[in-house]
Amino acid sequence: MTTRDPMRATDWRGVLPAITTPFDAHDRIDLAFVRKHVAWLVDAGCRGIVTPGSLGEGATLSGAEKTALWSACVDAVGARVPVIAAIASASTADAVALAEAAVDAGCRGLMVLPPYLYKGAWRETKAHFAAVLRATPATAMLYNNPIAYGVDAMPEQVAELAAEHPSLLAVKESSADVRRITAIRSQCGDRLQISVGVDDLLVEGVAAGAVGWVAGLVNALPLESVRLFDLARAGRSPECDALYGWFLPLLRMDTTYDFVQLIKLVQHEVGMTGSGGPIVRGPRRLPEGEELERTVGVIRATLAARHILR
Repeated sequence: MTTRDPMRATDWRGVLPAITTPFDAHDRIDLAFVRKHVAWLVDAGCRGIVTPGSLGEGATLSGAEKTALWSACVDAVGARVPVIAAIASASTADAVALAEAAVDAGCRGLMVLPPYLYKGAWRETKAHFAAVLRATPATAMLYNNPIAYGVDAMPEQVAELAAEHPSLLAVKESSADVRRITAIRSQCGDRLQISVGVDDLLVEGVAAGAVGWVAGLVNALPLESVRLFDLARAGRSPECDALYGWFLPLLRMDTTYDFVQLIKLVQHEVGMTGSGGPIVRGPRRLPEGEELERTVGVIRATLAARHILR
């Protein structure tokens, strides 16, 4: 197995886009656009690239597609920022194989999800996490999203994993309960870098002690996302509140069942989609009719007000 230098603790800070996966009209990944997109995000100040998570429609991608996606991202960003592979599978063996393939493709970090489908006891989930954490030299972020995956890693369980696995350096907290950040810090101190994983809790999460943001709307609005994160880290201010208030109608699109479709529509409105436009892979479908009109109306009205921030 080949590997670049694993991510350090400080590399897990800042805005880390969980990128969307662009498809062309034939349902193939538009790798040329992937390269353009991730370079644009890094130019805007993002500190890493996460792919392919839930927003990247990772559950619909084959192993070969994931490897091609990782390689394209690594080629595009080089040594500027790390590429972080989202590792999710129904079986532990497949998750380990994906982690190994990601590192071979040049990824320097892993974002480790619980197993798909089976929601077992903690001893089983812990063993799954442990197998992936031990599989490669890469350092890792634990992804806790009980709303989406039905598995909730409690703060004391996160601390247990951190104590046993030096390669676990970060956690993406997506329970939508900002108190979890405080609880993890109480259990672990500064041992883990905590990232907000829900876009419309960014300012509250940073106030509670988060040092990173695994972000969704950044795919369309990276300058605004990086600026909001920096302002939140500096402390609440009138500028921070104004930017957050303007951004919230779009940030809330990250918290719905159809968040992939909605974020791709925002990308489409700012002219940052691949050759297939905002196309998604089935079973997802883009909104239609009145639903589409309402959604595009909210997006356009919010984007039209960007001038008030300048």
